[in-house]
Amino acid sequence: MKRMLAGIVLLAAITSCNNKSGPETAAGTDTATASKIETSENKLTDQEKADGWQLLFDGESTKGWHKYGGNPVGSAWKVADGNLYLDTLVKENWQIKDGGDIVSDEEFENFHLKLEWKIAKDGNSGIMFYVHEDTLKYKWPWETAPEMQVLDNNGHPDSKIIKHRAGDLYDLISSSKETVRPAGEWNQVEIKCVNAKLELWLNGENVVSTTLWDDAWKKLVAGSKFAKMPDFGIYKKGKIALQDHGNAVWFRNIMIKRM
Repeated sequence: MKRMLAGIVLLAAITSCNNKSGPETAAGTDTATASKIETSENKLTDQEKADGWQLLFDGESTKGWHKYGGNPVGSAWKVADGNLYLDTLVKENWQIKDGGDIVSDEEFENFHLKLEWKIAKDGNSGIMFYVHEDTLKYKWPWETAPEMQVLDNNGHPDSKIIKHRAGDLYDLISSSKETVRPAGEWNQVEIKCVNAKLELWLNGENVVSTTLWDDAWKKLVAGSKFAKMPDFGIYKKGKIALQDHGNAVWFRNIMIKRM
């Protein structure tokens, strides 16, 4: 009996250790636990400062951001360990309670944006740019703003739709190659637009290149889900947005340079 009890205790201890949330376990869930896995300093080097880069996220607060429409950032957007993340514990319909899409306070014209993101298992989000914030005309930022898709390609249903996969210029242009990392792993993004020339980079690879606002762009929009949105993709200056799509997502090292 003593040997049996000792075996049971040993088995319980092993099971308990195996059930502790490591990086893969936590990051694969739709909760805030993965926000504590890795820490980021969110700092610029002296060279980056000299080159004109500025932080859009200081690693400690949501300063510089607000909820689309002008209200303060909702309480579901939280900061921990140098990460800006969306806490999904409480939902209202498909969006997070007191979440919502958030946008930068500043507007940008010609710019080079860098950031890192990771997504929960089966998750969906997005990075939008040239957001024209006018809630009397536009309820959502995506009514005006192009988006680089953030997605778990291995689990979210959108991965089965062409031009809806991670790294795509959402519903407009598919990535030229797939470089996204699995759910729970960090991805490096660069979005660069200078004099209408747009480039999307994912994990060091240029995955989308196009020209905005010309006749070819207008034709591209006309063949997309945005065709019924007359002001989509027309603005040449606007804000950066991070999307609440109802899933846990993390961002860090968000920086931008005016070009």
